[in-house]
Amino acid sequence: MKSTLTNAPLALAAAALAGAPASAQYNAPPPPRQEIPAAAQSPGPERTIDISRQAAKALQELQAAVESNDVANIPARLAAAQAVARTADEKYFVARMQLKAATQSKDQAAIAAAIEAMLASGGLEPAKITAFTRELGNIHFKNKDYSKAAAAFERVLAGEPNNADALALLAETKNSQGQASQAAGLMQRAISAKSAGGQKAEENWYKRAIAIAYQAQLPSAMELSRQWVAAYPSPASWRDALRIYRKLAKPDELTTLDTLRLARATGALEGDADFHVYAFTAAENAAAGEARAVVDEAVAARQIDPGKPLFKDIIATLRADRSMTRESLPELTRNALADPAARLAVRTGDALYGYGEYAKAAELYRAALSKSGADTSLINLHLGMALARAGDKAGATAALNAVTGPRAELAKYWLVYVAART
Repeated sequence: MKSTLTNAPLALAAAALAGAPASAQYNAPPPPRQEIPAAAQSPGPERTIDISRQAAKALQELQAAVESNDVANIPARLAAAQAVARTADEKYFVARMQLKAATQSKDQAAIAAAIEAMLASGGLEPAKITAFTRELGNIHFKNKDYSKAAAAFERVLAGEPNNADALALLAETKNSQGQASQAAGLMQRAISAKSAGGQKAEENWYKRAIAIAYQAQLPSAMELSRQWVAAYPSPASWRDALRIYRKLAKPDELTTLDTLRLARATGALEGDADFHVYAFTAAENAAAGEARAVVDEAVAARQIDPGKPLFKDIIATLRADRSMTRESLPELTRNALADPAARLAVRTGDALYGYGEYAKAAELYRAALSKSGADTSLINLHLGMALARAGDKAGATAALNAVTGPRAELAKYWLVYVAART
């Protein structure tokens, strides 16, 4: 069939596909917030504070100025109170008043300084240290002081290595510092930490992790995309995950076809490029029946316009093509099984797969594995695909796990599909 189809439309379709997948355009999750813990905003201390006689007057005057929002006198009262505060309790009380005043004035630099003072006072309850330190990092992040933000989040993680929120916030900070590889790894840790804690990470976390890795062209984007579709399977997530794979792995023609076969299985085919590349490549590789079925399905679902030049010629060619017809397959199967070389068995298996004869296709692939010239990586991939579509979960898993070399990444996507099947 090589002589009957032109490569020009395929080149156009490939160019259309070259656009960045939607995942590369995901917005970040809500950025770190300048949110002060509620306990810091309540009037007066939330616990008994021991204050000496020497410090009492200055601290009371500071409290009175803050409670009345006496902006003109607060700086002097604060300086006086800081000068006489000696104990952890006294320093903590002054820092709380300092924070309340800064919050009232919405002065972010002053809020950060007040939180630092609270943390340094030694009087902050241990149970609240993590929350205040994280909020300190939030403020520094918002103010684009990424070094200080990172230091704050790392302080949280020093005491709580599996704090998922701190990991995610540190990831955003590292990404803002141009350290995409570290950022992607931290997001992966954040997602894992959520799972280890018995929670499911929000879908936006997966999207953000993928966006960071993809924009930096990191191979980890593929693994992250597989984790995403495993956690949140949908045609849309599969579509983006497989497009990420195609952009980063740059698979050859046959592996691209096998990628589109997975997209078809998951309902993820969309756009002229997907359907044209699928139909063209299938027709060129002994699967004209499959090409016809894909085009017919797309036309029936109004996903493509058969009148477009991109499809008009290929539809006519497919209708006229009588190679590898369903009626010819029994004889081809006998010949393929008798042939000592693997090539005919693989091509016949591919044709059977295209007609939905998955169990019969698997028989041909198994036979091909023991023949001369067998490309075991390709054959195991196709065997796993056929068994997956036939519902043989165990067999599919074994075959796909045996795939090595460049096709191994795609096999991992098929393994996600197999694992999700009941």
